[in-house]
Amino acid sequence: MRVFVTGGTGLIGSAVVAELLGNGHSVLALARSDASAQAVEAAGAEPLRGALADLDVLRSGAAQADGVIHLAFANDFSSPEALANAVAEESAALATLGEALTGSDRPFVTVSGTPRAEGRPSTEADPLPTDGPVGGRGIAVTKVLDLASRGVRSSAVRLPRTVHNEGTGGFAGLLTNIARQSGVSGYPGDGAQRWPAVHALDAAILLRLALEQAPAGTAWHAVADEGDPVRDIAAVIGRRLNVPVESVPPETYGPLGPIFSADQPSSSTHTRRALGWEPKHPSLLEDLENIQA
Repeated sequence: MRVFVTGGTGLIGSAVVAELLGNGHSVLALARSDASAQAVEAAGAEPLRGALADLDVLRSGAAQADGVIHLAFANDFSSPEALANAVAEESAALATLGEALTGSDRPFVTVSGTPRAEGRPSTEADPLPTDGPVGGRGIAVTKVLDLASRGVRSSAVRLPRTVHNEGTGGFAGLLTNIARQSGVSGYPGDGAQRWPAVHALDAAILLRLALEQAPAGTAWHAVADEGDPVRDIAAVIGRRLNVPVESVPPETYGPLGPIFSADQPSSSTHTRRALGWEPKHPSLLEDLENIQA
């Protein structure tokens, strides 16, 4: 299968490109810079120059492919406005890709975060939130799944709070960066809130399986660790960086404060049974031991 991938040079995307190529697929990857194009070529894929906001380029990429995996996101959490702009840019891209694939019966895999369920781990049957800082993303992904009624084999792989590799990535990576800058490995509140996690190489396998197998309109959970308390995550970060570990106000994290403070364990029982996915790479707490001071 020839697969058009957005976000193919990021932590997750580079793992996905390698996973696809290693399983007999060819890859056309969106590349927004010369450096990204060179990275795509070095990985053995073909670059398509353009950014996520270049909707005509996205249409061209979808037209050249047998399937699409969308991973690109601006990841600008510097302010509520920046986050809203990132969500709006992605929403327009998803709508464009979906329209290009309508009526083709081709697979279209996108990603979101895992949802929150009160008092229990969330499951694949729980809806995505449509309010809050990233509610717009939930709306856009739900529209992608609705394309199942319009001749698109659409699916969504829900990624946990942290997708990690070699001690970097995800919200745990943000905590590490903040600890380096502030000299304190902080956690909001009492730190008992739980974050699910997955290794990037395991997430890449699930994204490939969704492309190849997922029925139209289905959601899947790329969750290996159901939920680590944030204070445990902060403790490893503090030890590796040799900085104190302390509770800090949620406001320390700006627009991410409410998200960082939420207890959000998540299950992948259905995903494992239905798609035969079995994570095998290091857990988050094990992988954080790779942090360099």
